[in-house]
Amino acid sequence: MEKDKKLGLFSLTALVITSSIGAGIFNISGDLASGAAAGPAIIAWIIVGFGILMLSLSFKNLLLKKPELNGIFSYAEDGFGQFGGFISGWGYWLSAWLGNVAFATMLMSTLSYFFPIFGNGQNVASIIGASIIMWALTYIVNRGVEEAAIINTVVTIFKLIPIFLFIVIGIVAFKVDLFTNHFWGNISTNFNLSDIFSQVKNCMMVMMWVFVGIEGASMLSSRANKKSEAGRATILGLIGLFTIYVLASMIPYGVMSKVELSKLATPSMAYILKDIVGPWGAAFINVGLIISISGAWLSWTMLPSETTLLMARSKLLPKIFGKVNGAGAPTFSLIITAVLTQLFIFTFLFTDKAYQFAYSLCTAAILVCYLFVGLYQFKISYLNRHEKGEIKQIIIGLITVIFETWAIVVSGLNYTLLCLIAYIPGIVFFAMARKENGEKKLLSKTQSILTTLIVIGAIYVIYQLAIGKITI
Repeated sequence: MEKDKKLGLFSLTALVITSSIGAGIFNISGDLASGAAAGPAIIAWIIVGFGILMLSLSFKNLLLKKPELNGIFSYAEDGFGQFGGFISGWGYWLSAWLGNVAFATMLMSTLSYFFPIFGNGQNVASIIGASIIMWALTYIVNRGVEEAAIINTVVTIFKLIPIFLFIVIGIVAFKVDLFTNHFWGNISTNFNLSDIFSQVKNCMMVMMWVFVGIEGASMLSSRANKKSEAGRATILGLIGLFTIYVLASMIPYGVMSKVELSKLATPSMAYILKDIVGPWGAAFINVGLIISISGAWLSWTMLPSETTLLMARSKLLPKIFGKVNGAGAPTFSLIITAVLTQLFIFTFLFTDKAYQFAYSLCTAAILVCYLFVGLYQFKISYLNRHEKGEIKQIIIGLITVIFETWAIVVSGLNYTLLCLIAYIPGIVFFAMARKENGEKKLLSKTQSILTTLIVIGAIYVIYQLAIGKITI
């Protein structure tokens, strides 16, 4: 029997913030400097901030208009049918546990600062350490989602302290002349539109990665005191996140040169603070990163299991995914997700860039989910276009669709294509659920056509991998 405990505005807002602030912010300075100067990075932040604001307003509007819907996939299902709901839900689930793999890689790499046995975060010791932590977090969430969310709120407070300290010290050490030197990446007075656009594109993947999790309150809206609080939490979380991200990523351009920033080891925030205050700065930031990743990993252990649970209740997955224990936690879903995460952790031994590969796939998968949110926002607002205020909602939905489509293309279309491979086993589960719920055909005619296209796409990307046109 599920418990009656509900999440309030503060817990939901903390969930949004901590779900997004994981490993990305601690290395964002180095990641951005590798592809862009200060000027293009500011332009990219304006574009991304506006796009994510439109997405957040879409979430807020949908939570108020469709309070009966739970989970990000439910918008795609209600607006575009069962298969649309499955595509969105499976993509979100895939994104969440791939994000956990990225967290695992970065966490073990950070721990190696204090414990050299973990090397670069991708050796045997790292695999063992990451596996122990992953199963421990699974155990915590299995004892109850609400209890885990409370732990998450406490973690949020403690992990923000080193970030705020970094920002304050960075402001004190900030040099305006250094910030404005080579502002556009070449000669500071030479504004080349083509070069600027290229640098803006280079920022997109890392900027979208740090905002993954903005939907955290929406995903757990069924456990909120009020649906309206989940919507408010999303907006409040966005405001907090955007402020923190811009300060943490732009201040370093006034502390070190772009070239110096791009050459820093991971996490770059630690070595920037070390350059300002000495060795204790790196240690302090690394401790903060360990806490930060632990909190984000905890959040993202909750979110994928909550997705499969809700999908099962919507008959998009077999019923076993929807079974819960006495604490209201979806044990089967948690175990399946943990097993797949475990298998992917073993790839640490076979790739040199596990972190970048995992977070790129994670981001690509969730952008499709966000696109469905924008499409649904546009659809229901258009259907109600004669009502007061709906023209504004139509515009919000249209901008969201345009932004998410653009983000998918410029962030790396190859990663989106790679995700098609992971959809094939999901479609098998979807067909099993249809049979389990009395459908005569495993897939409808339209679903069969779409499945065929997905399979063709998956075969194509496998071929591209085989001939070396796509590398991982």
